[in-house]
Amino acid sequence: MHRLVFLFLLMAAPAASAGEFRSIGENAVPMYDAPSAKANALFVASRLYPVEIIVQVDNWTKVRDAAGDLTWVEKKSLSDKRTVVVLVPLADVRQKAEDDAPLVFQARQGVALEVVELGVGPWVKVLHSGGQSGFVRANQVWGL
Repeated sequence: MHRLVFLFLLMAAPAASAGEFRSIGENAVPMYDAPSAKANALFVASRLYPVEIIVQVDNWTKVRDAAGDLTWVEKKSLSDKRTVVVLVPLADVRQKAEDDAPLVFQARQGVALEVVELGVGPWVKVLHSGGQSGFVRANQVWGL
């Protein structure tokens, strides 16, 4: 009976529009295999971890991460802050959205960066938690 109710809620829940991204807003947020705090916690996500919204059911949100894993997280743990995660071993972040612009810093694979500006051609303006900002190639990050 509970499964039928859950399936009904899941089908009736509004699906997120394609490409709606958010980030984890708190430290050490458990990511579950079902929309319940009694479900199995699959891993713990850190603050600024980017996720793609798949569906929302009551106080829970089903999300996809950079690895393609689908998990559930409590809606209250999500932030509107847009972030990306570096996919390549080392991403160059430059002063301008140009390949030959001076290097500001390099970000290692797995590092989360806050999105400052989208739509700069194949570039995205980002901010590192240390305060440095610059432009990274969009194909070197996930969360756009």
